[in-house]
Amino acid sequence: MSTTEQTQGEHNQSIDEDVESPLARLSEEEIEALGREFDAIHDEVFSDLGERDATYIKSMIELHRRLVVMGRIELLASRYWPAWLLGTASLSAAKILENMEIGHNVMHGQWDWMNNPEIHSSTWDWDTASTKEAWKHSHNYVHHTYTNIRGKDKDLGYEIMRIDPHQKWHPVYLLQPFYNVLLMALFEWGVAFHDLDFEAIRKGEKSQKQVAQELKGIAGKARAQIVKDYIAFPALSGLVAGGVAAAAATIGHRREGRRARLADRLSRRRPSSTVDVAMEAFTGEFRRSYRSTMWADVAANVVRNFWSNAIIFCGHFPDQTYTFSQEEAEDESKGGWYVRQLSGAANIEGGGFFHVASGNLGYQVEHHLFPDMPSTRYGEIAPKVRDVCKRYGLPYNTGPFSKQWGSVQRTILRLAFPGGKPRPKPGPYRGDDVDAAPLTRNGSPKASANGSSANGSGGGSEPAATENAPAERADTDADADA
Repeated sequence: MSTTEQTQGEHNQSIDEDVESPLARLSEEEIEALGREFDAIHDEVFSDLGERDATYIKSMIELHRRLVVMGRIELLASRYWPAWLLGTASLSAAKILENMEIGHNVMHGQWDWMNNPEIHSSTWDWDTASTKEAWKHSHNYVHHTYTNIRGKDKDLGYEIMRIDPHQKWHPVYLLQPFYNVLLMALFEWGVAFHDLDFEAIRKGEKSQKQVAQELKGIAGKARAQIVKDYIAFPALSGLVAGGVAAAAATIGHRREGRRARLADRLSRRRPSSTVDVAMEAFTGEFRRSYRSTMWADVAANVVRNFWSNAIIFCGHFPDQTYTFSQEEAEDESKGGWYVRQLSGAANIEGGGFFHVASGNLGYQVEHHLFPDMPSTRYGEIAPKVRDVCKRYGLPYNTGPFSKQWGSVQRTILRLAFPGGKPRPKPGPYRGDDVDAAPLTRNGSPKASANGSSANGSGGGSEPAATENAPAERADTDADADA
């Protein structure tokens, strides 16, 4: 073992001593009981799915289409700033809605229960650079199966960023605060190439034929987006605006016909024909409208990329989330998988509009527990998930957008440099009216200035929720048996 590897190993051991895994606070029996409770929540929702759920996703698809049509109509006059701003805003909203609430969730299979061939994970494709096949493998299978398992979850830093202190530092990470901004603007392309899995390519686990096939798929998606957003619709705007300008110039030229011809004779100039005037007006207006619509489409794609990047990073990389070693996940039971999903994700607080715009990924905890559940049900089951966390002494990671996004950016900046330790993790969830106390290295709540812990007990005691959880679960089980 090299000196560098030994130093990294000692650093990781120090981190592991500082952070207690939520799995360590539960017995095998408790983990199995928790798994049954989450299974029951899942089954209860799926037994209730029906017309209101189907109506919701159909209305979202209809809203997306209307936003696209509205944006394209507004951008026909894109050379005027008010129309440009309105069209860009409408198109940005359409792309966000299609990407987050529709595409991501449909391809998770959340609406497969409808048996509608047009709204099904096997047929749906989305307006982004990733192919549906690559996305479903890298995201639905790899990420959601191995969530936050170091060395197995490829989304943990996307193979280009150091966002966990366990990751070995490399000088290239000094640049990550800068290429993080670039990734925000080009997020769909970053995800598309991330789906290629460069580590598997380096190790020879992917054949050249498979890599070529996946690159061909990305090229096809790129071609479709470039043609649609940067050629076809800008050309349509140019044709319409140019046609209007040519018609106006023709009418004006005919009205001024006599005076213009007299002026041409007096100045001995070649008379301007109506066709010449119309073509000149058309060409100038076509170019202006083409450019302005193209830049509106660029802006809409960048807005969508910034937003999806922010929502995904806030749901996975805030201070609150835990990562796990491969040893911790060995021979993992269904209950253990639930605990890992629960503590490896973080929610973002917001209102109804925010949750629709985020694809209901403001409920990232609920999404990771039940990725195949219709997204509209996450808000409904959130109180039940919090109740399970409270009774079993587990954290429920949540916070406002500003807090989550700020902590992610701080982590990216700090871990660009060598070393670093995890920020304090939240203690067991104790209720909506009380913030979970951050844990010290031995798993107990941090003491306040007066020497008492944040939950009101002595500084060295275990959290009350953890002490009471086994008794509460025993009472619940007894009631269920009765």
